[in-house]
Amino acid sequence: MTTHSTARTRVRRIPTNAAYDTATLHAIIDDAYVCHIAFSDDGGPHCIPTACWREGDHLYIHGSNGSRMLKRLTEDECCVTITHVDGLVLARSAFNHSMNYRSAMVYGRFEVVEGEAKKASMEAFMEKLAAGRQAEVRGGSDKEYAATTVMRIPLAEAACKVRKGGPEDDAEDMAIEVWTGVLPLRRAQAAPIAAEGNTLPQPAYVQAWQHNTIY
Repeated sequence: MTTHSTARTRVRRIPTNAAYDTATLHAIIDDAYVCHIAFSDDGGPHCIPTACWREGDHLYIHGSNGSRMLKRLTEDECCVTITHVDGLVLARSAFNHSMNYRSAMVYGRFEVVEGEAKKASMEAFMEKLAAGRQAEVRGGSDKEYAATTVMRIPLAEAACKVRKGGPEDDAEDMAIEVWTGVLPLRRAQAAPIAAEGNTLPQPAYVQAWQHNTIY
């Protein structure tokens, strides 16, 4: 499947790096814990980072009912971005240095998630953070849910841009003797740190944390 192509989702700069398929879009979102949301209000333009997760063909966020951003997102369209930097690309010329990356942009308007769907979405968020933990902890209270807004935006109007591989040197630079290649970047999952006073053994999902492969 592909996303809905519009004038604002068409990649113009290096279009060969563009991707419009939902599999690429979903993978980029699923590998992210944070997205950046650009919007504007009477105070001017803003771009705010916030936690995110995906369910089906929607990206979800949550926050306090009093959030200026969440209130504004129900009133107008916005742009959501996610970026993963995978490496620094070193070329023979300064101008041809680059980065390997995976990025996504989503356009549209958020809608509020209500009732039981709201609770289910918050539980899905917990499962993204630590699969299996929702069943072990105290669930949200009515008061906590009442103070929280959950919103989602459809992934229908979106585009991705991905670069991978080595440097692209100009023919006239090939005789320059300098090291070229990629300096890979990886997100590391380090050893879990128990809270002070916690003497309980690590559950399976905590034990597995530092052994997971992250790209």
